Amino acid sequence: MVEDPIDLIRLEGDGNSVILRITGKEERKRPTEADCLVGEFVVDTPFVRGALETWVFPEDLRQWQQALDSLDAGQDLAWREGQRAPWLFIELDEDGRCQVTINDNSMSLTTMTVTVPLPDAWFDDAYRRLDLVWEIWPMTED
Repeated sequence: MVEDPIDLIRLEGDGNSVILRITGKEERKRPTEADCLVGEFVVDTPFVRGALETWVFPEDLRQWQQALDSLDAGQDLAWREGQRAPWLFIELDEDGRCQVTINDNSMSLTTMTVTVPLPDAWFDDAYRRLDLVWEIWPMTED
C-alpha cells in the first residue's frame, strides 16, 4: 500500500512556505545500511519556487525532535549542519517570525532564506507531524 506524502516540516505564511515533504521509504539494500525516507524540500515564495530531493535517516528524525525542543525553548536551530544533505537553519525574531534557511552545499550549491510567521500553535503541529512520520514509516537502523 502506497502512503500519501507527509509534510514533516511545514513553515508557511505571508505568501512564503518551506516544506520538507516525505514521499516514501527506501528499505535498506544491505544488512549494514540503515533504512531511509525519501523526500523533498519545497520552497515557494512570490519571487522564487524550487524543490530539492533529500533522504532522511532515523538519526535525522531524532535530531529533528531535539531541534524542535530547542526551538520551542526559544533557541535558533541548525538541523543536519555539516552533513552531506541539505541543512536547515531557523532563526527566531522578536516579531513572531523566523528566517528559514536551506543550505545545499553538496548538490545545487544554493542557499535560500525565507521569512515566515511562527505562531505558538505551530509547535504542536510540528510534533504531531514527526510522530506521524515515525508511525507511517517505521525505520530500522544498525
